[in-house]
Amino acid sequence: MAKIVGKYQHERSENLDEYFRTLGVPFIARKMMSVSNPRIEIIQDEDEWTLKNITMIRTQEVKFKFGEEYEEFMPFGVVLKNTTNLEGDCLVTISTGPDGTKVNRKYQFSDDRMILTMTQEKNGVTCTRFFKRIE
Repeated sequence: MAKIVGKYQHERSENLDEYFRTLGVPFIARKMMSVSNPRIEIIQDEDEWTLKNITMIRTQEVKFKFGEEYEEFMPFGVVLKNTTNLEGDCLVTISTGPDGTKVNRKYQFSDDRMILTMTQEKNGVTCTRFFKRIE
């Protein structure tokens, strides 16, 4: 099993703008996200996990336990209901928006990389973000 805990630096994205456009994210916010270079930090403390998404503008942090629902506060006031589970070398998060829209986020780990694939259940639009392990 690949090591999950660590720090990861964003390298590139595929289909990010289209993915967020179909979710209704405003143009300027999409452009800001497409040029951002986030760092993700994953911490484990016994059965509690912390995932930090760190950008120049802000740090977003969520804490969770596998199989338990938790809230994630997104920009523009959107609150997601999430459940995360471990599936092999992957963390899989199912998010449900206020309108019932579901998004699947799959964090796939190897010794030196993390690949984040986000898929919208409603229309099947997918984007992929590639990260390099830095610690």
